[in-house]
Amino acid sequence: MTLDDLRVFVAVCRAGSLSSVARELGCTQSAVSQHVKRLERETGVALLERQPRGVVPTRAGRMLETAAAEGISGLDLAIRQLRDLVDGESGYVRVATGATSVRHFMSEAVVAYRRRHPKVSLEFRTVSSGRGSFDALADGTLDLAWITLGPPVRGIEQRPVVELPWVLAVRADDPLAERPYVDAGADLRDVRLIRLPPNSASAAHLDAACAELGVRLAHDTSVADWDTALLLAELGVGRAVVPAFPGLPAPGGEAEGDLRLIPLPALRPLPVGWAVRRWDALSPPARAFADLVESHRRGARDADGHRRGARGSNGHRRRERG
Repeated sequence: MTLDDLRVFVAVCRAGSLSSVARELGCTQSAVSQHVKRLERETGVALLERQPRGVVPTRAGRMLETAAAEGISGLDLAIRQLRDLVDGESGYVRVATGATSVRHFMSEAVVAYRRRHPKVSLEFRTVSSGRGSFDALADGTLDLAWITLGPPVRGIEQRPVVELPWVLAVRADDPLAERPYVDAGADLRDVRLIRLPPNSASAAHLDAACAELGVRLAHDTSVADWDTALLLAELGVGRAVVPAFPGLPAPGGEAEGDLRLIPLPALRPLPVGWAVRRWDALSPPARAFADLVESHRRGARDADGHRRGARGSNGHRRRERG
C-alpha cells in the first residue's frame, strides 16, 4: 500500500469513474485499476462496486476513503508548512473561484498580494459546484474556496466576507427602470426572468428568499454567470435578478449606459465568503491571501457606502431646488 495508491483511490471515489481519473492523471485505465486492486489485496475486502455508469465505494471503501483523504490532507499541509519554514515567503495558494469572482471581488487584492508576496505561486481553479469545492478542500487539493455561504458542512469552516443585496436588472427603456425599488412579493409574480445557473448556490438562495415571500420565479432564458445575465438585460432580452456585486453601478443611483439596477429590499441578501478545511491549519501564504481579500472588500464597502451617501445628499438638495 503506497501513498500513490491511496491518492488514486480517493480520486476514483470522488469522480465515480476509473476512466476520468486516468485522463486526469495522463495514464491508462488499467494503471488506475491496479492501484485499487493492490489496496483490495492488502485489505482483503472489496473497495469499489462496479455499476453501469461508473463505480461507487463499498462500505469498506467509504471507510478507507475517509481515513485516506484526511491523512493525505494532513500530510500535504505538513509538507507545505515545512516548505514555508525553509523558503520563507515562497509557497503556493490554490483558490477555487471563477473569472467573475476574481474580477469583481478580488482583482485589487490579487495585484496587492503579488506585490507583497512575489515568490508565492497563485493558482485559481474553476470548480463546477460547491460540493466539488468542499471535496477538494477536504482532500487537500485546494486551500481556499470563494463560495456562496450555506448550511454547515462537516469538516469545512465557512467565513462570511460580504452580503450582497439583490437587484432587478433591466434595460433603460423598461417600464420598471425609473422605479426607486421593486417589491419582490408583488412585482415579480408575473415577470419572466433570465435564470441564474439552476444548480448554483446563489440560485438556490434566491429561490429560498423568494419562497419566504410566497413568490415562485418564472424564467424563459438561462445563463451560466451573472455577467451574462446583466449583458442580456442591458440588451433588452429580458430582466434578471442578480446580486449587487462590486463594480456594478449603485442600485437606484446614476444611470450607466442602457442598464438600470433597481433594489429589491425585501429579499434576504446573498452571503458570500471563504470556505476552508481549518483556519488554524491554513498555510501562512493562504491565510495572508484570504485576509487581504477580506480587507480590500471591507475598504471597498466603506468607500461605496460613503459615495452612496454623498449621492443621496446631493440628490436631496436637487429635489429641494426643483
